[in-house]
Amino acid sequence: MDARGFDKAKLPSRHVTEGPARAPHRSYLYAMGLTRDQIHQPLVGVVSAWNEAAPCNIALMRQAQAVKKGVASAGGTPREFCTITVTDGIAMGHQGMKASLVSREVIADSVELTMRGHCYDAMVGLAGCDKSLPGMMMAMVRLNVPSIFIYGGSILPGTFRGQPVTIQDLFEAVGKHMVGEMTDADLDELEMVACPSAGACGAQFTANTMATVSEAIGLALPYSAGAPAPYEIRDRFCMTAGEMIMELIRTNLRPRDIVTRKALENAATVVAASGGSTNAALHLPAIAHECGIKFDLFDVAEIFHRTPYIADLKPGGKYVAKDMFEVGGIPLMMKSLLDHGFLHGDCITVTGRTIAENLAKVKWNDDQDVIYPADRPITVTGGVVGLRGNLAPEGAIVKVAGMPAQKQRFRGPARVFDTEEACFAAVSQRQYKEGDVLVIRYEGPKGGPGMREMLATTAALYGQGMGDKVALITDGRFSGATRGFCVGHVGPEAAVGGPIALLKDGDIIVLDAIDGMLSVELGDAELETRRKAWQPRTTVEFGSGTIWKYAQTVGNARDGAVTHPGARKETHVYADI
Repeated sequence: MDARGFDKAKLPSRHVTEGPARAPHRSYLYAMGLTRDQIHQPLVGVVSAWNEAAPCNIALMRQAQAVKKGVASAGGTPREFCTITVTDGIAMGHQGMKASLVSREVIADSVELTMRGHCYDAMVGLAGCDKSLPGMMMAMVRLNVPSIFIYGGSILPGTFRGQPVTIQDLFEAVGKHMVGEMTDADLDELEMVACPSAGACGAQFTANTMATVSEAIGLALPYSAGAPAPYEIRDRFCMTAGEMIMELIRTNLRPRDIVTRKALENAATVVAASGGSTNAALHLPAIAHECGIKFDLFDVAEIFHRTPYIADLKPGGKYVAKDMFEVGGIPLMMKSLLDHGFLHGDCITVTGRTIAENLAKVKWNDDQDVIYPADRPITVTGGVVGLRGNLAPEGAIVKVAGMPAQKQRFRGPARVFDTEEACFAAVSQRQYKEGDVLVIRYEGPKGGPGMREMLATTAALYGQGMGDKVALITDGRFSGATRGFCVGHVGPEAAVGGPIALLKDGDIIVLDAIDGMLSVELGDAELETRRKAWQPRTTVEFGSGTIWKYAQTVGNARDGAVTHPGARKETHVYADI
């Protein structure tokens, strides 16, 4: 045991640093400049999803250095490594999006393998873009070594001719350009100013939604998820996280002590309260799966149904993450939810204190209108709603934040497309009518493969002024930036013969976000006749490679589109080796 109270005999790194038989292993560490003392201290993996693919991730390497300083100052030895990311904003609207959800699994798997192979004792994970956040949290609870999550921070809003803009405005501008409401020069000017700094998309899209989750679920330090990427305070959060991880090693506080059923319910609550991304209904079950907790789409939807929508954030509202941080951040929203009985205050967090203890000194801010009191919400039902019916026996999800109640019911004839590209082409050429329900199928986890997001199509509809005049359903996903009556995660998916595979043009579809229903006006006998006539698609787009491998193992969207049996089947936890 060293002077700071760490007993290496109980830590995974003993397998590579202790005893005569590990002399060859230690020689590699000496080769990198480590001292004897550093080798015999706890080894902390500092993993980031840094890359030069997009602004979401570009600041992570700098922040990782601050984490390493914190680890070293508290008696640990940081070992930095990187994992991949696929940035949805760049992958969107083409075949590259099929790599997005797959990347979540690759991130979790690659972090697991690096930690296992080098026997690191703890982990601080930094992530910036959509799938890297849940992927990092999945790895933490899978490994179950002491862990702290750090969000790289959001981007600052751009300014276009005196008005604040986000990437959402740019995607919708493409639709305006299609119908002649925006010139080439206008579009060119907007694309140069929409993203003015490092950081992930600034509104309550998937990255900021899962960042909000990281605080509510207890894996991130309070306030750390709200600070924009360019703010220097991010380095202080990172330094503190590095120091704090050493305390978690000392007390042996692990992710599965933190991510309980109640913590998952808290996470779902803040998603609904903030009008967050529908993708959270995929990621929360996946995180739960890594803990061995059953928490599927219907469990998430139940929380959504009883949670008030209180944060006026884009895409349905007025503000971006920077604005919420500056008026009190995620803790201010959580404090209002806690005070009015919507959060479990007794859940432990990485601070070593409970949610209620972390929020005890948070005072309500009357001088702002970003966050509403939970007893006087924007709407009494959360910004995300679960649906079920004869078209979605395994559920579906829709984001209704900012959508008037009278717009939350829709009935119309189906226009059926077997790929996103086919639907986007029809939208581009205005080959649809007001009142149509556009159906995009064979884009689910297995059928896609990869369950693509459909932002390009939904944004084009809004840009054409038709966003609230048609509806869209898919067994794929939607971006957190999507708005309008757009229903995703329809299950079972078409590739396995779900009811969405049986639809024909003209079938009348009924969507009801108030009563939670998604159905087609067909009798059971007709559906059964069509089911018997249905044949699986024989064309296989991916016959090898990572996406093929994913399609062989991926499960349904209801349970998070996961690719392995999870904690309920494990025989040992890495942390206990």
